[in-house]
Amino acid sequence: MKIGYARISTDDQNLNLQMDALKAAGCERLFTDTASGAKAERPGLAEALAFVRPGDALIVWRLDRLSRSLHELLKTVEKLKADNIGFESITDCIDTSSAAGELIFHVFASIAQFERRLIIERTKAGLAAARSRGRQGGRPTVSEETINTIKTLAKTDKRPPNEICKALKISRSTFYKYAALAKSEAS
Repeated sequence: MKIGYARISTDDQNLNLQMDALKAAGCERLFTDTASGAKAERPGLAEALAFVRPGDALIVWRLDRLSRSLHELLKTVEKLKADNIGFESITDCIDTSSAAGELIFHVFASIAQFERRLIIERTKAGLAAARSRGRQGGRPTVSEETINTIKTLAKTDKRPPNEICKALKISRSTFYKYAALAKSEAS
């Protein structure tokens, strides 16, 4: 039996492409997650791994859907192999049931890990370059005056938070952070 696993990182993304490809590959059962591949907690993957039996195959659309870490990817595929369960990646044309497929899997997994490390290194270099030019990352700071205004408006103003946020040019999370602080101070 072919078991499909699909994962997207955020709710903004869509599973349709992966689901269609898995169905076209003959998957009889599909499991999904909406979580970063770097997160260990993926209930859909845990369900798929618990469901798959010896002689079955776990199918993914692309290697990075199973894991973003080379170590975890190799560990998962080795566990599948030890349990006599095949592994296939549709986009990467990998089928670990053959020696050549297993070799290609290891090469592709190494390349995927290399690519992820390059992205991390480029991001760090870009942040360092921005800092050297005086730019700071993160959320903009909120002045003490704005904080006091938020606290006052949260207690007294009957306008919806969206209107207050628009007037003060702040995010909703900033409003709720300081509104909650005002309520705890009042208690």
